Amino acid sequence: MFRPLLDNCTARRLFLDRHLLLRPEAGTGKGTDLNRLLHALGFVQVDSVNTLARAHDLILWSRQGKYRPQNLTQLVARHRSAFEHWTHDAAAVPMQFYPMWRLKFIRDEARMRARWPQWRREGWDAEIDTVLQHIADYGPACSLDVGKDETRGTSGWWDWHPSKTALEFLWRSGRLAVCHREGFRKYYDLAERVIPTEHLKDQRDEAEIIDWAMMGALDRLGFGTSGELAGFFDIVTREEAKAWCQTAMADGRIIEVDIAMTDGSLRRSFTTKAILEDVSSLSEPSSRVRLLSPFDPALRDRSRAERLFGFHYRIEIFVPEAQRRYGYYVFPLLQGDRLIGRLDVKRDGGTLNVRAFWPEVGVKMGKGRLASLTAELERVKHLANADAIDYSSDWLRI
Repeated sequence: MFRPLLDNCTARRLFLDRHLLLRPEAGTGKGTDLNRLLHALGFVQVDSVNTLARAHDLILWSRQGKYRPQNLTQLVARHRSAFEHWTHDAAAVPMQFYPMWRLKFIRDEARMRARWPQWRREGWDAEIDTVLQHIADYGPACSLDVGKDETRGTSGWWDWHPSKTALEFLWRSGRLAVCHREGFRKYYDLAERVIPTEHLKDQRDEAEIIDWAMMGALDRLGFGTSGELAGFFDIVTREEAKAWCQTAMADGRIIEVDIAMTDGSLRRSFTTKAILEDVSSLSEPSSRVRLLSPFDPALRDRSRAERLFGFHYRIEIFVPEAQRRYGYYVFPLLQGDRLIGRLDVKRDGGTLNVRAFWPEVGVKMGKGRLASLTAELERVKHLANADAIDYSSDWLRI
């Protein structure tokens, strides 16, 4: 059977377009525009690392430059048009998707009950009812508000005392919801006090949720293997994804396509006829240099990023010092449809300290590209609440 072929350049552009990184994006970065952006992405990973800006803020800003951190806070804590939960990691998710998360609640609870007795300190399961009752009686609580008589360690965020574990269990299983944050600390309340009634009462069956998750992933990726589609929202199992792809193929809803990788190999994937028809109308990529979060959804799958873009990227904090080439936490830089390098930059008070930039092999740093890079740093300065930029004398590592 004939399979369409996407050359590597076209595949990269389709992938970036689906991640809203191909062309300039208009928008206010708040309210309806931010809701639309979050829905288009599917979710945004929430992370505490804040060397320049928090991951979720940088992800959203890189697509809508007027975005500011308080705008996402308002969606979750005030307008209730987004909620916090889990995909492959902690994430902010459009509230319309809440009914689809019921399957994740059920499956996460089963996994936690099976694994946590070996992973967590003893006694957490005995605290579930106590923690739930405490929040029912006294309102929103954080991990500091529960288990006050329990022995605690000195490891801060990582001190999983029994009541904190029970709190996390209740959130992951859907009985609690994050109602707001103070600093970066989560406060939880009963789900029925946080989630709007129409979404809380909306019931979907398992087959509908699986179909929604798979088609939603395909729409946001442009193409993918069954495993890549399953991993997008991380609701569907790999076995369910394979079965869904077979059925959707037989029904004519999806088709197979060969995707050319940077090394010339072909990776058989799935897409739709409608997505392929849109390929011819893809715009030329923006020439802007974009500073991306290490957790950007376009780069989350490190192996895919390497196959598709030839960009070998791992957060260096997880690499032994003897093998480390870059700083602990460096930011990928995208220009057009190419990842051009990685930047070591850190906010220190009101100053952005640019410590190093390593271009990728074959990337020439002429005057035009340098000007585009410095223009991007001027833009991100406002997101980081910095007033000045300081360049180390040897920052350009050519």
